[in-house]
Amino acid sequence: MKDRTSVIFGNEIDAKTVKAAEKSKAKYIKKFGDDSGADYKIAFKPIDTLSSMGVQNIVFGKENEEFTGRPLIVGNIRMGFGHYRISIAMASCAAALGFTPYWLDLASFDATGSKMIRDQNDLYSLASRISQKSKLFNKLVWEPLNSEGFKKITYNAKDQKNSELLVPIFKNIPKDIPYIATHVWPSQGAIHAGMTHVVNAIPDNWPMGLHLSEGAMHVVQTPFAYLGYKTLSGFAKKPLKGIPGEYIRDVGCFVDHELLVNLEEDNRKRRDRVESGKAVRILMNVGGAGAGGKMFEAMIDHLIPYVKSGRVALFLNTGDHEGVYDHFVSHIGDRAPVRTYKNDYDGLLGYVAEIKDGDADGITVICNDDIFRAVYSTNLLMPVSDLLVTKPSELAYYPIPKLYMKHIGGHEVYGAIHGREFGDSTDEYPTEKSVCEALDRVLTDRELIPHLCDRIDELKAQGYYDGAYECVRLAAGIEK
Repeated sequence: MKDRTSVIFGNEIDAKTVKAAEKSKAKYIKKFGDDSGADYKIAFKPIDTLSSMGVQNIVFGKENEEFTGRPLIVGNIRMGFGHYRISIAMASCAAALGFTPYWLDLASFDATGSKMIRDQNDLYSLASRISQKSKLFNKLVWEPLNSEGFKKITYNAKDQKNSELLVPIFKNIPKDIPYIATHVWPSQGAIHAGMTHVVNAIPDNWPMGLHLSEGAMHVVQTPFAYLGYKTLSGFAKKPLKGIPGEYIRDVGCFVDHELLVNLEEDNRKRRDRVESGKAVRILMNVGGAGAGGKMFEAMIDHLIPYVKSGRVALFLNTGDHEGVYDHFVSHIGDRAPVRTYKNDYDGLLGYVAEIKDGDADGITVICNDDIFRAVYSTNLLMPVSDLLVTKPSELAYYPIPKLYMKHIGGHEVYGAIHGREFGDSTDEYPTEKSVCEALDRVLTDRELIPHLCDRIDELKAQGYYDGAYECVRLAAGIEK
């Protein structure tokens, strides 16, 4: 296994950082055991929600099963909804281009590397929740860590060393299968394991050392991110060697085939609804642990009069978090008509089909215990919604008019900046007062959403949203 901890893209990492990285790996081996000699057999199970794409989930089995068709692996981890959402986009575009997508969630196994990921994710989730409750912690710790701490090239050393623990999972996976990673750990693990066609799909617009995976093709969604990674400017106090041109591409936004294929017609319907005075359909997607909960409450309270008067139909997806779902249903109470879909995916499918060419009203609240259905419920609702209200995370790059609420973590700021400058979204509104004023503006100025729709059509024609297709082509070695 090649050492990728002490040198990254020709830049030497100091001995103190390397030693700390080695201690981190040793700590996880002591905590979870050494499985470097394990022979994990690979088997497959279909993923119900993604059956239309033919997605197969890679699991451990008693005997190795053979990959079939034109296989392409999407390597990912569950960290909130974002990396799963991007992974679904990759699987969708792979299926559209004739591949059989295989889903590899490296955090899902009973293996040392998987336990290491879950342990780190638990710490990240805890810190994220604390940041929402403590302004001081957010200002002094969380915001600086997410913007400047993760940016340092030295941060990459510990991840590179820890990701060596993922190698046993890849033992029985053919090394030449095209592979797209939607988080850096699955990319680093695949490279350490000897996979030869690895694409490292970077989700954020803010360049960070966290996302480096030497040996993979680094793929970004924006020109700003491309220059940041090409030069590694600001990753250390001294100038660094950047990523060589053959290992980085700006491909555009990572978006599902299903959201692109009828996009112009979806935008036509948005214009028609808004211009004819029908209820404006607003979609809100609550993050993993209810991040931004107070701001969501404020927006819901502000929109209830609009809902009752028929000027707004509100969709609220609470993901797979039953407690968040119960809280919002209780918070709304009997102040507005509420339609609920709790573990009723078929019911939601029927409702989406009903409002595709019909009318929508009231408040719809959704929750599903199944993570795939929880994530994909937002995908179902995006084509029939007029405005997405979201923090500027992975959804900042999706082809629907967007209004940004306050970011969670400093790195998300640059998703909002990008969306505003490319013209398919509003500014970021950081307070309850400002976001509610922005909602008023969108709902009273009926020219704004059609304007955003026009811009989205222009961007689609330019290939701006084709990033997931391009990732598939790069992984498979297909010339466009």
